[in-house]
Amino acid sequence: MSEIGNIERVTQDRVVKLFQEELDYTYLGNWEERPDNSNIEEDLLKSYLLRAGYTEAQSKKAIFELKQVATDFNDSLYTTNKKVYNKLRYGIEVKVNVGDNYETIKLINWQDPTENDFYIAEEVTVVGSKTKRPDVILYINGIAIGIIELKRGIVNIGEGIRQNITNMQDRFIESFFGTMQILFAGNDSEGLRYGTISSEEKFYFSWKEDADDDSRLMLDKYLIKMCGKERLIELLYDFVLYDGGIKKLPRVHQYFAIKEAQKFVNRYEGGIIWHTQGSGKSLTMVYLAKWILENNPKARIAVITDRDELDKQIEGVFTDAGEEIFRTKSGRDLMNKLAQPSPRMLCSLVHKFGRKDVTNFNKYIEELEANPIQVSGELFVFVDECHRTQSGKLHRTMKAMLPNAVFIGFTGTPLLKKDKKTSLEVFGKYIHTYKFNEGVEDKVILDLMYEARDIDQRLSSPKKIDKWFEVNTEGLNDFQKAELKKKWGTMQNVLSSRSRMQKIVDDITLDFREKRLLRFGSSNAILVANSIYEACEYYKLFQNTAFKGKCALVTSYNPNIRDVTTEDTGANTETQKEAIYNLYEELLKEVVPQPEKTKAETYIDWAKNKFKTEPANMKVMVVVSKLLTGFDAPSCAYIYLDKSMQDHGLFQAICRTNRVAGEEKDYGYIVDYRGMFDNVGQAISVYTSELDMDDFESDDIEIMLQDRLDAGKKRLDNAREELALLCEPVEPPKGTLEYQRYFCGNPENEDDLKATALRRTQLYKKIVGFIRAYANIQEELSEAGYSPKEIKEIEKDLDYYYHLRDHIKKASGETLDMKTYEADMRHLIDAYIQADDPEDITPFEGMSLLDIVSNEGVAELIGALPKDVQKNRGAVAELIENNVRRKIINEQHINPAFFEKMSKLLNELIQLRREGAISYEEYLRRIAELAKNVNTGETDDTPPEVKTAGMRALYNNLDNNLELAIQIDSALKTNSPADWRGHNAKENVVKHELYQILNDVDEVERIFKIIKEQVEY
Repeated sequence: MSEIGNIERVTQDRVVKLFQEELDYTYLGNWEERPDNSNIEEDLLKSYLLRAGYTEAQSKKAIFELKQVATDFNDSLYTTNKKVYNKLRYGIEVKVNVGDNYETIKLINWQDPTENDFYIAEEVTVVGSKTKRPDVILYINGIAIGIIELKRGIVNIGEGIRQNITNMQDRFIESFFGTMQILFAGNDSEGLRYGTISSEEKFYFSWKEDADDDSRLMLDKYLIKMCGKERLIELLYDFVLYDGGIKKLPRVHQYFAIKEAQKFVNRYEGGIIWHTQGSGKSLTMVYLAKWILENNPKARIAVITDRDELDKQIEGVFTDAGEEIFRTKSGRDLMNKLAQPSPRMLCSLVHKFGRKDVTNFNKYIEELEANPIQVSGELFVFVDECHRTQSGKLHRTMKAMLPNAVFIGFTGTPLLKKDKKTSLEVFGKYIHTYKFNEGVEDKVILDLMYEARDIDQRLSSPKKIDKWFEVNTEGLNDFQKAELKKKWGTMQNVLSSRSRMQKIVDDITLDFREKRLLRFGSSNAILVANSIYEACEYYKLFQNTAFKGKCALVTSYNPNIRDVTTEDTGANTETQKEAIYNLYEELLKEVVPQPEKTKAETYIDWAKNKFKTEPANMKVMVVVSKLLTGFDAPSCAYIYLDKSMQDHGLFQAICRTNRVAGEEKDYGYIVDYRGMFDNVGQAISVYTSELDMDDFESDDIEIMLQDRLDAGKKRLDNAREELALLCEPVEPPKGTLEYQRYFCGNPENEDDLKATALRRTQLYKKIVGFIRAYANIQEELSEAGYSPKEIKEIEKDLDYYYHLRDHIKKASGETLDMKTYEADMRHLIDAYIQADDPEDITPFEGMSLLDIVSNEGVAELIGALPKDVQKNRGAVAELIENNVRRKIINEQHINPAFFEKMSKLLNELIQLRREGAISYEEYLRRIAELAKNVNTGETDDTPPEVKTAGMRALYNNLDNNLELAIQIDSALKTNSPADWRGHNAKENVVKHELYQILNDVDEVERIFKIIKEQVEY
């Protein structure tokens, strides 16, 4: 006889036996009939305390005080639970007699888990406002610390989670949860989920460890992993956080990151923790900081970031988690605090290291290395977003100032090839990684849905443009005209035409009327503009829509009258700088600055808070680069990209939408107006791929450093030598006049200027090459092998050639003050470039980015389509077909009629392709449509009233009878008993409801099987 779907009792018996035989818990029995069950079993706790060496009187006092705290619900369950936890973790101060000293009574032995008494009881009847009976209770020393709600394998695990959440209500047995530290729900098919008294259903997490071990059911496997005595004690001691009103336990990747980091810390070795965007990196910092400070009395921690908003965020995270952290106000403040023994934990901006007025950086570093800061204690430096701050002068300054500090980098993005080497040199190797696809799989973050929208633009009258240009540029030489065309003819300026921007604003406005997540006010969106000027123009355009008053402009701009003192050209026009300044003056007119903040900072804080807390009243934020990192707003469902981005910046930006929110938010949505599919796909691929530099040892890193510096030195020497050779023919004494003659001839003679144009072009290019080669190793010239004298000579040459370039450009008339022409060129673009409505050009609409990227060749196909449609068509087609067929087979039982129809359509399409009856482009269009239908479970002709997966299954399997589907859906949701699956009597109630509508026994049985597969019923 099959064991599939065994009744809950069989599962519970096996679990209880597992705790006794494999975890060595003492079985207290079935307490269904036992009276006065409590979350603090006094006899058991007293027995432990006496065995631990406390007196009878001390034990009674400690138990009395614990019960006083555990039964005080004047505030909230959260407050009571937090107070109880503090008593469990730190002990209870007790004195028996008036003249005695206080002694700390430890209720749990945290140092030696095996010295505690672990118990398990089942069917524990608890009397509260109503009587409830949790399946299994875990006790440590008689204190109830965990509950396990079990369901049979065919019953959704969510029912067990909801049972825990319901029982915590004050109308049931809220008081019993005052001591609870961890809550479990499990079944034989889905395994185990865990949470706390604060966890919503979506925040009950799965554990994942030894994934290749499938020798037993996941439920049993992970109960053993999590409830083993040492692991459970460790979780409760090191990993419980009360964070701003929410009690938290670690996600599995956070736990193992801390375990690995502990090894590095014990060796005083630095490294990098890469946890993907949105996976709780800041809390990982808190866990690690707490552990270091508690286990090393000499330890100090400095959390360093590179942006003011991140600095504020770090301070807020630590403060909410109950950890004191001091936010430094200046570089001097930072140095002073480091030299003192307290505070033990502080946060600062990386820019507060070092001075701004350094002329000889290498000499400055030498001075710092000779006189480092005297730090009190052993300093551990946490560097947030270390992929941005891992190299450069600031970092070298930090290392020179704090030579004995241990540097640990935290990043939400992997180190790409161009910055891996410098990052490894600064921090060392990876400590722990948690990739994007792992976060999606674990439901820690949401997958991303990508949509490309193309806006065609065209010149309305090329002849008029040419004529206008000639009239308005009279008096300019050929070079100056070319420069003007080059600046204003760039793709960027064309893309910033008012016509195109208006189309994008209209497009976003339409989305808020049509898109499911946007139209009801619970979600909002970010628009990323390419520049502050464009962001301002977008903001102005939104003021003419329904978004007026519900749109904010968030950029780094802080208006200052100095910005426009040299802008007025006298032509009664507005330059871009003036446009920005004037808008901000109007925007901030009514803003009252908060203490120690500017008007702009106060406005941004207001906008961010409103965006997060009132999405219906702050629908769109227009940004450029601010808020694209470190800004967590679960309400943000859409990001619109009108800025060319790549690598770290692109991935961090699109991940603003991937935070888990309500049940309605299924994906984070990306709308791309810049055709960046290849960039997006590449970014996602990098962020889901295995790393190739995890195993580098310190010796390898030293070799890499030297190789890079050798290459940099060679490049700099060559660039300098090439410039010297180019200038060698200049006549002595090689002064200003001689250089001018060689590179310009007679500047007043047009023929001379044309004859020497090639020389000037070579000069400009080689000077730029010299500047870049110098900048590449500017901070490491000494390490590259240059002596102090040689460094001075290089820097002297650099300054000389830089000024030479400016002089030659001015002498030859090859400079142009663009400001005079700015307003005219903007008018030209706005007047003569017309934009069409956005067109969706996403090849696989409705498939998530992770699906596309990981779907065995689909991503490669999509990325290749615009470039090389001919590439291995048959192989790619079969890969797509196999993926679609696999999805159909896997989900056939959920919606038989629909997937049978999809299977037929797939077979027909395959036949057409093989016979060559349709073009490859048509095949791709149709297979994309089919893949979308299979993925969503619906087709374009599905009625709008059919809103859920369950309704779709009913509609499809009732011959598309909409009225009947709605009737059955309503009856099931209204009249179905709780936990009806696997319970014969309750299943008969459901069948009776179906019979009332269908009046056919066979039809009832057929539809009943389908209904059992629908989670919502």
